[in-house]
Amino acid sequence: MLRPATLSDLPVLLRIENQSFEGDRITRRQFRYLLTKANAATLVEESDGVIRGYAMLLFHKGISLARMYSYAVDAAFRGQGIGAALVRACEQAALDRECVSMRLEVRRDNAASLGVFQKLGYRYLEAVPDYYEDHAEALRFEKYLAPHLKPELARVPYYQQTLDFTCGPASLLMAMKTLQPDLPLDRKLELRIWRESTTVFMTSGHGGCGPYGLALSAYHRGFGVEVYVNDEGALFVNSVRSLEKREVMQLVQEDFLDELSGLPVKIVHGALSVDDMQRQFESGGIPVVLISSYRIYQEKFPHWVVVTGFDERYIYVHDPYVDSDAGKTATDCVNMPILKKDFQLMARYGKSGQKAVVILRRRAAG
Repeated sequence: MLRPATLSDLPVLLRIENQSFEGDRITRRQFRYLLTKANAATLVEESDGVIRGYAMLLFHKGISLARMYSYAVDAAFRGQGIGAALVRACEQAALDRECVSMRLEVRRDNAASLGVFQKLGYRYLEAVPDYYEDHAEALRFEKYLAPHLKPELARVPYYQQTLDFTCGPASLLMAMKTLQPDLPLDRKLELRIWRESTTVFMTSGHGGCGPYGLALSAYHRGFGVEVYVNDEGALFVNSVRSLEKREVMQLVQEDFLDELSGLPVKIVHGALSVDDMQRQFESGGIPVVLISSYRIYQEKFPHWVVVTGFDERYIYVHDPYVDSDAGKTATDCVNMPILKKDFQLMARYGKSGQKAVVILRRRAAG
């Protein structure tokens, strides 16, 4: 019998965990949190009152993606198909939460688990060196739970931002690398683009990056660029209280616009819908989109992501920010499926609903 785990199962879950893994074990405290507070689901397989294995899924608000965080079978019951049954139950639990895909990591030397996932149709994504406590390598896998919605994805390389305020440069790097595969992605270039495109001030700390600065950085590196903004005023100024800081941000934007006015960069004052983004994407453009982080991270700050694909119901994005404090890895941030209707609400910032999209293309010869 498969059922949701409860706190009363904690001693057995800990016993199976400690029996199954030599390192990277889930602690009692972590199990308690995952069972009671986390955006997670834990299932157990039980027969005649004996729990023979468990599996745990993590979900993320605003994203239609599930991640298998852990699963283990009691040593006395291995080889009986319990692991496969748990994985299939997790897939159904993910579908019940409107998740379109499930991802996971497995140790390269865990032959039994690799066999289970491969038989169940999981697709190999990549190897991740130094993933576990003992520096062992992990293999990442994914399975589309709704294969009729398999997306058309661009081959957008993933780059994780290295600082809290460099989501814009990191997203721009991913878009540029897609169009120019020999472009090196490194922190030096990330910071150089930030210096070129920063707004100087934000709500606190270092300034973020606006669409005009990002557009200039991309243009000067040989890309064709289009900018779509729904507000002709200075972006993000309402995020700071100081009149002096607002004045500086206004001057920075005016300076960006003065430079752009002499360049063949298309600037459109109007919102770009998700359907419009899809048409741009299908014609070879790579959209870099401003969103509000609130629907994903429950914090109100402007954030940039890069679009990687579409299907009938979902838009797919790379998010350069990996919230490791919440247990996320890059697995959770690559080709994130988001319902189009949800992304339409997400792709705006602030009370005034400021919207911005930067479209990158290969620049036409001449």
